[in-house]
Amino acid sequence: MRLVFLVLFLTFTLLAFTAGHILPGLSEGRSREQKVWVREGSSAMLPCPLSPRKTRGSSKQLPDKISVVWKRHGGSVHQEPHVVLEVGYSGLQKTALLMKPRVSLQDSALRNGNFSLRIDPVRSEDVGLYEAWVKYNTEVHSCHVELGVITVTFSPSNPVVENELLLMSCNSSHRASLVETCWFHKEHPGPTSRTFCSSPGALSILHPAMSDAGSWRCQLRYSDKEIISATYNLQVLGFDGPTNPVVYAAAGSAADLPCTLSYLPSAFGMNVVAAHWSHLAGGHLQDWDISQNLSSRSFPLHLPAVGLGDAGQYRCAVSVGHRTISRDVTLAVVTVTPSIQGPVSEGNRLLLICHLTHSQGHERFQWKHLDSAPTKSKLAVATPSNLEGHSSQMGPILEIPQVSQKDMGTWECSVYGPEGRLGAVEYDLQITGAQVSSAPSIFSGQVTFGLTLTLFLLLAVCVVALALQKRAQTPAFPALEGMFAANVPWKLMEENQKGKIQQTEC
Repeated sequence: MRLVFLVLFLTFTLLAFTAGHILPGLSEGRSREQKVWVREGSSAMLPCPLSPRKTRGSSKQLPDKISVVWKRHGGSVHQEPHVVLEVGYSGLQKTALLMKPRVSLQDSALRNGNFSLRIDPVRSEDVGLYEAWVKYNTEVHSCHVELGVITVTFSPSNPVVENELLLMSCNSSHRASLVETCWFHKEHPGPTSRTFCSSPGALSILHPAMSDAGSWRCQLRYSDKEIISATYNLQVLGFDGPTNPVVYAAAGSAADLPCTLSYLPSAFGMNVVAAHWSHLAGGHLQDWDISQNLSSRSFPLHLPAVGLGDAGQYRCAVSVGHRTISRDVTLAVVTVTPSIQGPVSEGNRLLLICHLTHSQGHERFQWKHLDSAPTKSKLAVATPSNLEGHSSQMGPILEIPQVSQKDMGTWECSVYGPEGRLGAVEYDLQITGAQVSSAPSIFSGQVTFGLTLTLFLLLAVCVVALALQKRAQTPAFPALEGMFAANVPWKLMEENQKGKIQQTEC
């Protein structure tokens, strides 16, 4: 009987000794099995940290000689495991050929107690049960992690091209029956957040736009109440800026029409063949070819001086790989039409009409008189105080009831929209009869009468002076004014006298 008690005593003592030196390591190391879900193509971290109780109260690191072995059972625990990664006591590392170089240890030093396995990127065939065995001194630590993979696919593949049909699907390696698939786009509250839920199947977007880019989360709900989700960042290759941009330019000024891609195509291994601009003006199609530039994603069209004939819709077509995407841009030209052509006389009524081609309906106008002082650069807003009763300063028509000298100069018509100032056009107002310093109107008649009287007096004085001068030159005997002297022979003179006497006697 004593022998039986002795055997039992020795047995329990041995079990207690074994449990205190070996089994505690196994029981602590054999933690509860964890499950990690990772999206295919992203990185996975299979956790295997050392038990906190083993490092508690000690700041010392683990010994240099540590052995770590990660094995994978495949899709089932019953399958024969194979080594994924092994690090020997000497530090020599061995990796499975199919997973090299995608697997590594999270902490390369190992002495910090972190033996987590990192897989980057994860493939669908990496699904399965993973176990780790860590040995140092007489301690043994183990971890068991099940890796599940969620597959998110897009057709066509990323990047998605704007306006091309997009199919989105989501599935996982979970074995239960799939009940519902939900898609959440930009889950943060806002106008762009959307939710789509449907029975198992793909989500289709007929005409994807730039607003469809961003974070998408697919959520899978299974018959066993399991809910699995994965997040994907969708990139849409299109154009930056608004969908239908409008460029406002004053007649005669330069204009730049934008055409900027959302991403640099070369970043995706895609080559930009060319950028082509076209514009239908007056029944004639104008074309511009922009040279290929793989280091830029911007292909603007520069117009040096625009006119009314240049207004309208332009199209920018960019060839990316074997696909072509296009964006329409509208050019709106701003002009000023006066009611009186050419210089305007003072006192006349003048209308300045600000005209905008291809109005979108939300524009508003504001008139300003540019300050003529060379030392000031500010603009004087057209208000009743400086226009003296002008009726429409905030609309497209500016009315000046009586044009005066102070209205002369440059007027500016600005076009505003919800986003701010869109464009402006200037008009130079010339006035005839304007004087450097104008006299009061009450004295204008007196000045005119004085000038006329002065001229009349000067004319009278001139006439009198001429008359006096002529009189001073006239002789005392007017009869002698017609006489003249001549040399006549004396005999001839006597004969003439005799003839006169005979004629008298007869």
